[in-house]
Formats: sequence, structure tokens, C-alpha cells
Amino acid sequence: MKHTIYPQDWPDIDTGIYKRSVKLFSAVKNLLSVKLELYADNQVLQGDIFLFNHFSRFETFIPQFLIFEKTGAFSCAIASGEFFKEDNVLSDYLKQVGVFPHDHPRLFAMLASQILRGRKIIIFPEGGMVKDHRVIDKKGEYSIYSRMTGSRGKQHTGPAVLGQGVEALKAAIRHAFKENQIDRLQHWQELLQFDSPDELMAPAHKPTLIVPANITFYPIRTSENLLFKSVELFSEKMSQREAEELLIEGNIMLKDTDMDIRMSAPVNPCCVWDWRTHFLMDKVAPGIREPDDVFKFTSEPRNLKERLLGYYFVQNAKCSRNQYTEKIYANVTVNLSHLASTLIMSFVGAKRLRIEKNRFYMVLYSAIKKLQKNPDIHLHRSLLNPDDYGDLIHAVNTRFDQFICVAKEAGLIAEQNGCYHFLPALCADYDFDRIRLENPIAVYNNETAPLRMIRDTLLEADRDYQPINPYQLTAWYLEDEQLSLAFEQQNYRTPGNSDINQKESAIADPSPFFIKPKQANGLGILLIHGLLSSAAEMREYGHYLACQGYTVLGIRLKGHGTSPYALRDINYEQWFASVRRGFNILKLHCPKLFAIGFSTGGALAFKLAAEHHHEIIGLVAVSVPIKFVNPAFMLVSLLQGTNTLVQWVSSYEGIKPFIENTPEHPDINYCNTPVRALYELRRLIHSLETLFPEVATPSLLLYADRDPVVQPQSSKIVFEKLAANHKYLHAVKAERHNILMENIGNTWALIDEFLTQRQSAPDNLDHNPQKPPLQETA
Repeated sequence: MKHTIYPQDWPDIDTGIYKRSVKLFSAVKNLLSVKLELYADNQVLQGDIFLFNHFSRFETFIPQFLIFEKTGAFSCAIASGEFFKEDNVLSDYLKQVGVFPHDHPRLFAMLASQILRGRKIIIFPEGGMVKDHRVIDKKGEYSIYSRMTGSRGKQHTGPAVLGQGVEALKAAIRHAFKENQIDRLQHWQELLQFDSPDELMAPAHKPTLIVPANITFYPIRTSENLLFKSVELFSEKMSQREAEELLIEGNIMLKDTDMDIRMSAPVNPCCVWDWRTHFLMDKVAPGIREPDDVFKFTSEPRNLKERLLGYYFVQNAKCSRNQYTEKIYANVTVNLSHLASTLIMSFVGAKRLRIEKNRFYMVLYSAIKKLQKNPDIHLHRSLLNPDDYGDLIHAVNTRFDQFICVAKEAGLIAEQNGCYHFLPALCADYDFDRIRLENPIAVYNNETAPLRMIRDTLLEADRDYQPINPYQLTAWYLEDEQLSLAFEQQNYRTPGNSDINQKESAIADPSPFFIKPKQANGLGILLIHGLLSSAAEMREYGHYLACQGYTVLGIRLKGHGTSPYALRDINYEQWFASVRRGFNILKLHCPKLFAIGFSTGGALAFKLAAEHHHEIIGLVAVSVPIKFVNPAFMLVSLLQGTNTLVQWVSSYEGIKPFIENTPEHPDINYCNTPVRALYELRRLIHSLETLFPEVATPSLLLYADRDPVVQPQSSKIVFEKLAANHKYLHAVKAERHNILMENIGNTWALIDEFLTQRQSAPDNLDHNPQKPPLQETA
């Protein structure tokens, strides 16, 4: 094989072209569908040698430009010598942006000089793409497949050798300072292109640090894409390897793929030096005059000391390599497909070739909750946001369903009789250039194989599947609600939303609450707050109910208690999803329960009752909204067509998206009402028009006779339409809207009477819509 002959020196980075390339990268990044997230603090970014795992060609262009955006530092990278065989536009460009050929005889010396000048070095120590993500061999040791040799081997020690070499050069410079060797210092100054010898002092004393990093793509898609189809159209024949890479790479760039780059704490390549290495370094440093001198310790040593030091460098490099290799793979961003794949392959390994669907979902949910407590596991943001994973507990989840769909299409899984069956294709041998297409489950499993805790946690969750304590599920529910609240606060309490947020005065804790009474009476109460408010308005009343023996759960409707901007992005179906989640949790504790809702919460309680849940034995709706006092809240006629309403709201919202209001409790409620929220409330009420006649649950409706927000006739309208045999309507003399929170007119006592009455009522009277409704007033 003919080797390329390179010049001794290599062109310096053209900073102008480099900066223009960064701008181009930023523009292209915005056009592509890749969602790039960098997890690294500023201290980590001060490292010198950055190491990345290698799964796709696309990722090789990212790190250096990303580091420049974050730090302003230029980076050098290493590419195959194939790109530099001929002088052409591509090879010239690569030289100008700091790319060096991997087979240049002075590679390490040139890179060491760049580090001393403050440049960063980007290295992929795996040496090539690891398409199967298999980095652990059968013995449990780190190794990777090499396409060149056709066998498995260790990750490269080059970064550790380079780091030690740089430290040796720094030792030589420090020795020159110590001995006041002016000529030697001037020599280093000119060689490294510094303006004065004094500028050598800072880099000579800065530790050389290696930063291990992991790049994780999610999801891995195998369907055809525009890039693949375009190349296929104009190419006569593609090789298997080319077709596979176009499919995978094209989907990464064009189909909403998350690219998480996670950098760990730096590794000092000299941390493994013992006294012998330090002793020899002190003896050898005075004789080092060129960067090349250091990297000839093993091949062309000038004396015994250099030969010994070179030997120790090689041995120390293996120890450093083991450290940064472990950190690279420990920083994988774990997603739902990783968890599902690990569980599947663990089952297959144990000859368990099927799993019940409900069990699969619940095991995944349980494992997620356990892994959230583990600081050593880095979870994908979708596993930290309950909106993405929370419905697993109810055996539905969009991400998981997509994963299963891909697995079925690949012939890896079959679904039958409420079970997922694991097929023989999961254990088949696949070509290195086909495994990403034909067995993505194996690829996902391999990627998290170094994290033994993932597998252990999943198997523990499987063992604990039956039964899960209701209080554990409740604890997870409340934890998820807190996480959801935190996500909303993070996403909507931003400078861009300050125009409205700064006008808000709510300070009360909006968190949902669960209260277990000291002496439980076996009955539960679900509390649902009103529009613009939060669970805070129900908290005191919740404690009052718990003192009477009720198990109480006060929920938070999505979009509330954070920012009016959050509420603006929520529909009423999402409010109702919050109600249903709370109901599903509370019924685990209590076979019978009541739903009590204030204002919009009352409307949502009726929607829940319309589903005919046998657990609900009574419903209380306070100040339920049908008609409003403020005409601005009316928007348009309730019966107006939905399409017209959508058009009207869209045009109106463009002019004024929020309506200012003066809440009765500014420490709890929003002071700005999103027009979208009013539209969603009208949609909710409109949907109830057909549902009220279906509500057979015994109901109590309370309202203020001079309510300043909701017209008193609202409760009367609802009362007339209910199909319940036992329904009660009561007016409270008050000029306030929230008569429940303030307990005006002994509202709590009125509700107590209703609750007590329903507890002693025969079950067969509670849900019988066939009988004519009795209109009762209390």
C-alpha cells in the first residue's frame, strides 16, 4: 500500500475560514431536524483533548464548531489520510479548519504544539464508526470491532500518549523558567508563536486535561428519507454500506432526532504517574528542545532515561485509556428505547420469550422512577418529563408504541393474546453494515450494556411487578406532578414571557397534595380547582376533609400555577387528563369516592362522572360556569360552530392574547387570562351539553346568588339537565365567586351534609339513569 508523503509542517488554522464555517454550521443546524443539546459546564470546556464515541459520520463535524460557539477556542481534529492523498478543494479546506491526517508521521508533535497554543483537540478513540454500539465483549471488558482488522480490540491509547507528551513539553518549559534559560525560552516562544517568553508561563503551569464525552442519538430510524431517495435516483447502484449509512444518517438529519452530547469530569493523563515517572521526567525535561523529542521516547530514545520514560508513558497510557473509556460510555443519555431493549434482551438471555403488555409498560414506568433517583445515570429529558412517560402506568405511550412498531416491522417482536413475543431474529448474527437497520433492539441494548445498573433496575422492577403498594404509586404520582410543575416553570418563566409574568402576584404553593387521615373512613375525595387558580385554593379545605376521615387528593390542572403563557398552550383535554390521573390514583386507596370541583373544576368533575365510574358515589360542583357576568368571558355564543370559533379566537388572540382581570385571590390566581383558555373553557362547556343528561351520579350544586364572575342561572341550567335521581341545588347569599375556599354561608357544612347522606344511601339508588330525575333542593 502506497503511503502519502506529507510535508514536515502543516498549515495553521485559517481563523477567517474557521469562523465562517462556524456561522455556516449554525445556519445548517437550524435548518436540519436535529435537536442538539450540550451538557457541559464551563470548567469542563476548559479541557484540552476531547474524546467522543463514533456512531455516525454526521457527528464528526459537530464538536469543534460547538466548542467554538461555547468558548471561542479553535479546535483541531483528525481525519483519515484518504482525504489528503490529493490536493483538492476538500483537502485544502480541511487543512484550513485544523484537520490533520491520521497517518502523518509528526501527528502527535503537531497536535501537542496546538494544545500549548490554547487549541483544543477532537479525537474519536474508537478509530471508526461502531455501528452496533457493542463496546463490551463476552468477558465483560471494553473492546470494539475494527473494520480494518476484522477483529475486536481495545480503544486507542493515543489521547493518553498525547496528553502525557504535552505534560513533558510543559515540564521542559518550566525547567527553562526555573533555570532562567533565556535562549531556551525564546526558542519555545518562536516555535509556539507567542509574542513574548512571558506568555509561556500560563500554559506551562496549566494541567493537561482529557474530557471524555458521549454522543447519543434518539431515536434510531430506519425508514427511507429524502436524502436516500435522492441519491438512489441519481446513482446507478449503491453498496450495502452506502445504502445503510444514507438511511441512518439521513434520518438523523431530517427526522427530528435528539443528539445529546454529554461531557464528563476531565481525566488527568498524569494522575497515574508514580514516583519513578516523576523522577525520570525531572531528569529528561532539560534535554527536550522540540515537540518531536517527546514522541520519540519509545521509537528513537537518545538514552536509557528516555527509553525508560517512554516505557512508563506506554504503561500509564493504558491506565488512562481505561479511565476515559469507562467515562465515555457511562455518559450515554438513556432513553425509553434503551430501557425496553435492555429488558427484552435480558428476557431473551434468560429464555423468557414473552411478556404481558401491561406488565411491560408497568415495569418500564417503575424502572424510570427508580432510575430518576440514581445520580450516575443520565436520563433523556423525555424520561424526566412526566408528560412523556407518565402514561406508561396506564399502558399507553406514544414513544413506546413507535418503538414496538419498528420492532414488529423488523420481525423482532410479535404481538398476540395481550403479550409481546420475542422472535429468534433478536439473537441472529447481523452484518456490521446491516445491524442498525435489521436489529435496532440489539443496538440500543449494546449502547447501555456498560451501565449494569440499567439492567439490574429493570429486572428488579420486573420482580416487584405484583403487587405495587398504592402508596408507592401515589408517591410516584405526586413526584411526577412536581416534575411536571418544574418543567412548566422552567419553560415558561423565561425573559421572553416577562411582559406578562412580571404582572403576576401568585406566591401560594401550586403543588398537588395527598392527605391520608389519621383515622380513615374508607372514602376518598378528589378536589379539582378552578380556572386560573391552582391546588393552593383547595389545600385548607382538603385538610378540613381529612380531619373527618376522608382520604384527600387535590390535583393541579395542567397550565396552572406557573405562568399564563403555560395555560395559553393547554387545551381542556389536558386539564381533564390531569383529573383522570388523579382519579386513577385515588381509587387505588378508596373503593368509593367523591369528586368536588370549584368553577371549571366542577365542569371537569361532571365530565368525569359522565364516564360512569362506579367508584364515584357523589359529586359536588360549586359555581359551575355556563354563563358569565363579564361579557369578555363570553367570547361568542356557546352554540356557534367550532370552525368559526377557532378562526375568531386566532384573529383576536393576535391582537390581544391576554385579558387582564382582578382575581379575588391574587396570591393564588393569575391576573392575566389567556384568550385561548377562555376558548378551551367554552369548548369544555359545549362538550358537556350532551353529557349532562348522561350524569346519573348524585350531585350537589352550590352557587353564590350575586356571583361577580358566573351568572347564578348557570347552576340552574346544569341542574335541570342532570339525569341524577338525587340532585340538590343550593344558593348561598354572597357577592364572591369562590364561596368554597372562603367557606361563605357555611358552604363546607352544606357539603358535609351531602357527603354524610350519600354514605348511607343504598348503592342501587346512586346510578340508575332509567328512573325519572327527582329535583330536590337543600
